[in-house]
Amino acid sequence: MAKTRNPIVGKLLEMMRSRRAASVDASPRCPASSAKLREAQFSDFPAVNDLKAQMGLSPDNLENWHRLWRNNPALRCCRQAVPIGWVMEAEGRIVGYLGNIALLYHFEGAALLATVATAFAVEPAYRPSSVGLMASFYQQKGVDLFLNTTAIPAVGEIAMALGAHKLPQADYDTVLFWVLSPYRFSTAVMRRFGIRPALAGLGGIAGAVAVTGESLARQRHPRVATRNHAISEIALQEAGDEFDDLWRRKVSEPGRLLADRQPETLRWHFAIPGSVRLNHILCCRANGRLLGYVILRTQSDTRSGLQTSNVADLFVEGDDPEVTGEVLLAAFEKAKNLRSHVFEVLGFPDFVRRICSAWRPYSRTFPQCPFYYRTSDGTLREKLNSRDSWYAGPYDGDTTLAL
Repeated sequence: MAKTRNPIVGKLLEMMRSRRAASVDASPRCPASSAKLREAQFSDFPAVNDLKAQMGLSPDNLENWHRLWRNNPALRCCRQAVPIGWVMEAEGRIVGYLGNIALLYHFEGAALLATVATAFAVEPAYRPSSVGLMASFYQQKGVDLFLNTTAIPAVGEIAMALGAHKLPQADYDTVLFWVLSPYRFSTAVMRRFGIRPALAGLGGIAGAVAVTGESLARQRHPRVATRNHAISEIALQEAGDEFDDLWRRKVSEPGRLLADRQPETLRWHFAIPGSVRLNHILCCRANGRLLGYVILRTQSDTRSGLQTSNVADLFVEGDDPEVTGEVLLAAFEKAKNLRSHVFEVLGFPDFVRRICSAWRPYSRTFPQCPFYYRTSDGTLREKLNSRDSWYAGPYDGDTTLAL
């Protein structure tokens, strides 16, 4: 991936890359009374939502809780009841929470029940006791695969202490991105770091000139050899039989762990009540046959005003590089048409990232890989140690399930 030598661009990227998720402070800020651990209940929603807001996590709504824990297609495959999560109580109130979402995966012809840790939130004074929440998650019975896909470093350390492993798929900790609106991008980065609007505007002009020139010089843009297939957009509710046919062909390909993408699951996954994020499904066909699709997700940062479009899912029969390139290009062009400021790609195997890297993206890296997994099946664990067994991206875990 090409490096930048422009000092202004370099500084902007340094500022963007310096964003770090707050770590879990192991030192209590005040003496904590003994906290009790129990399974979460639907009646806990108001207190849990307040706790999440207090800890800086995205708010939720009760309708979405029903979607995740009552209307989830994976629940039909559960061998026993799956907890919706766990809470810590102290002094008559909830001081800690960890959600637990059931998902269906497939590997080598077998269906696997996975559970995903989500929305880990604990008041600072009780964080030394928060390992109990994660321990409860990993102690579930009847689960084939445990996933934590949005872990900050301290949570990752707890996961590894409880027997989880980092995702072996290469470069999952590195986000590839292209700047679609240099001025908006530059201004938003400065605003995010508290620079006054007037100065941010001036800096945005200088940054825009630098980013534009550097991007042109480095040719940071998509390039595909041909456009031999028809690309069209459909609504989420239109994902039907042709998606089921593609799924059946793809799941029969050997060697990869795949999150379930049957049409019902896809519709459930992205139809999030109350979400302000926009989803666009772009399909690639030849002679009326669906060869692949990409799902583009667009959202705005209310604090900085930065609008980002990211590849939420990409699914192509036979890993065909030509089709992959065409759907990625369609997603890139859709992001530009939506007037997004940045286009991002996180995760995906080598065949996807090679195409992206040829387009000379910028990149930013997490403090460490946010994706951890654990299984008690020794044979499965050995196979999942290989990077080639994974097709991990934002569709996995809770990355694209939240509001």
